[in-house]
Amino acid sequence: MNAGGAPGLLAALALLALWYVARWWSIERARQATGDTRPGVLDLLTGFVTNFFDTLGIGSFAPTTAIFRLRARMPDENIPGTLNVGHALPTITEAFIFIAIVTVDFATLAGMIAASIAGAWLGAGMVARLPRRAVQLGMGVALLVAATLFLAANLEWTPAGGEALGLTGGTLAFAIAANFALGALMTLGIGLYAPCLILVSLLGLNPIAAFPIMMGSCAFLMPVGGLRFVRAGRYDLRAALGLVFGGIPAVLLAAFVVKSLPLVWLRWLVVVVVLYTSVAMLAAALRKAPAAVAAL
Repeated sequence: MNAGGAPGLLAALALLALWYVARWWSIERARQATGDTRPGVLDLLTGFVTNFFDTLGIGSFAPTTAIFRLRARMPDENIPGTLNVGHALPTITEAFIFIAIVTVDFATLAGMIAASIAGAWLGAGMVARLPRRAVQLGMGVALLVAATLFLAANLEWTPAGGEALGLTGGTLAFAIAANFALGALMTLGIGLYAPCLILVSLLGLNPIAAFPIMMGSCAFLMPVGGLRFVRAGRYDLRAALGLVFGGIPAVLLAAFVVKSLPLVWLRWLVVVVVLYTSVAMLAAALRKAPAAVAAL
């Protein structure tokens, strides 16, 4: 258990989850959307698989983006919003578990979480207004970054980390600034887990300390950013509900029953799929680019 304010942090997380559900329901009720809003079987399966492996440290954004893109599940510009809206509640479930069981300095944990929330708030407002091509370009680059991080982990190029459980002074200030940027990038669809793990390892933290930091950051920032996408209508409701209802049971199964798996082959598969998706996303964005270039 984290010393100091961890119980207060968990209480705040519970209140945030209740507020998020209430606001999401209220906005959609006021919108009075027509048609079936129940998630399909494939949406539920996507939520289950991606959140199961997310709990074990793989991350959910890049695999979910690849699945949505391969299925042509929704317009590309709606993918970032669907990720942030749908994965929020499963990630809150993860954060409850890891903040409670993994020890990390509370000032480090709270500071990095607060920075990620601020980044997500600003980032979501910008991404929700971007045209399709800009989102495709941004997500294509983000997926290339994600694939590179997966490749680095597979080849053991990432830092091993130290033994510290907290940061101080200038090092803490740098970590907070970096997590602000990572929070903003989350709203474009680049997951926070892998870069946050590398960040804290480079700064000398024990890698296990990254789990409450990265899961706590995502748990607090995703509802904040997600509601901006909900208000803008820039997400797919059925797919997001599939991520929620498929994801929460998967988190509990992974955290309390499975706990760990040899994931190296899965990481290689993710590299291949994410690279393919990135190339496809960039190609879709650039197909109409010549006309735009000619106009300059």
